[in-house]
Amino acid sequence: MQDFVLLTGSTGLLGRYLLRDLLLANRKVAVLVRASRKQSAVERVEDIMRMWDPFVGDKHSRPVCIQGDICKEGLGLEGESRNWIAENCSTMIHSAASLAFRTNTDGEPYRSNVDGTRNVLEICRESNIREMHYISTAYVCGLRTDIAREDELDVGQDFRNDYERTKLEAETLVREASFIDELTVYRPAVISGDSKTGYTNTYHGLYLYLRLMSLLVPKQELDANGRRFTPIRLPMTGMEKRNVVPVDWVSEVITHLIQTPQAHGRTYNLSPEKCLTPREIIDAGYSYFHSTGVQYVGSEPIDPSTYNRFEAEFLPSIGLYENYKSTDPVFDRTNLMKYAGHLPCPVIDESMLHQYMRYGEQDRWGKRRNKNPASRVSPRRPVRRRVTSTP
Repeated sequence: MQDFVLLTGSTGLLGRYLLRDLLLANRKVAVLVRASRKQSAVERVEDIMRMWDPFVGDKHSRPVCIQGDICKEGLGLEGESRNWIAENCSTMIHSAASLAFRTNTDGEPYRSNVDGTRNVLEICRESNIREMHYISTAYVCGLRTDIAREDELDVGQDFRNDYERTKLEAETLVREASFIDELTVYRPAVISGDSKTGYTNTYHGLYLYLRLMSLLVPKQELDANGRRFTPIRLPMTGMEKRNVVPVDWVSEVITHLIQTPQAHGRTYNLSPEKCLTPREIIDAGYSYFHSTGVQYVGSEPIDPSTYNRFEAEFLPSIGLYENYKSTDPVFDRTNLMKYAGHLPCPVIDESMLHQYMRYGEQDRWGKRRNKNPASRVSPRRPVRRRVTSTP
C-alpha cells in the first residue's frame, strides 16, 4: 500500500485547488477524471498541472491520472485501474458534484450527486478504503432560519432547489456507509474565486451578478459628471447576509484538516466570519464602473409589466437565484474554530470584488481560449513533467 489519496472532481474549481494544496502538503494523489469531447483524461490533468507548475515545481510529485466517471457503475474503471486503486489508495476525497439547481434531461443533479456518490462508495467498499473526506455544502440546511449546526443534518427542513436536496441525500449515503471507519464532512458556503488573483473556472453565484454588471452597465451613456446611470429596482433591502468564501481559503482549510488526524471524524461548516451583502456588491460595482441608480425596494416582488429597459435585461437573468434573496442562515463554526481557527477567512471587500471583475473581464467571463500562459505551448511539444497514467 502506497497510501495515495483518491480525489474526485479535480477539474472543478475547488477540486483543482485541493489537488495543488495536497501536492504541496507532500501527499501522493491519484485523480479520477473523465475524458471530455476534446481532451483525454490525462490531457485535462496536464492543463491543470501547467497552471500549478509555478507553485508545485519540481519538489513535489505529480498526480496519478485514472480515467473514470462517477456517473458510471464501477466508476467506468478497467480491471487494472480497479486493482491499482485497491493496492495503492487508502483515502477517498469526494469533491465531484453537479451544481445544477433544477433536474435536467440528463438527470442532473441527481445523477452526479446521488448516484455518483453511491458509485464512489461502492469502489471504497470494494477497495477497502476506510477513510473518506466528503465535500458537502453548507446549504444542506435548506430553508432553515435558525442556527445550522455542524452536528445536524436532516431535521425535516425544506429546500430551495434540487441541488440542496441531492447534497443532503448524498451526505446521508456517506454517513450510512458502515464500511467507512473515519468520515470527515466539509460544508463550504458559496464558493467564489481566488482571493489573491480572482481566478475562477466557473461563473455561477457571485460571478453571475458581476458578469451582468460588466455586460450591461458600460452600455449606459456617461452623464455630465462622467457617471453612468443604471435605473434598476432590486427586490431586497441590500443588507441581506450572504455567506461567500474564496476558493483558496476553502482548499487551504480542507487540506489542513485532512493533514490533521485529530480533526478527522467531524463535520465542518466552512463559512466566513463576516458575511457579504448585496449592497456591498453593488457599491463595488458603482466604484468600478463609475455608476449609480440602484434602488432597494424591499422583499416584495416587482411586477414585470413595470420593468424599465435596464430592469428587463437584468432581473430575469438572476431569477435562478430568486430563492436565495433572503438572508442566509447563521452557520455554527465550533469545529472549524477549534481545528482551523488559525486560518481566518479573507474578507471579500471592495478591492477583492474589483479583482473578481478584472479577472472576469480578462477571461471574457469564461470565453477566453487561452486560460493561462502555459496553454500557449504547442500541443506537439511534450510537457516537461508528465502526469502518470495507470495502465
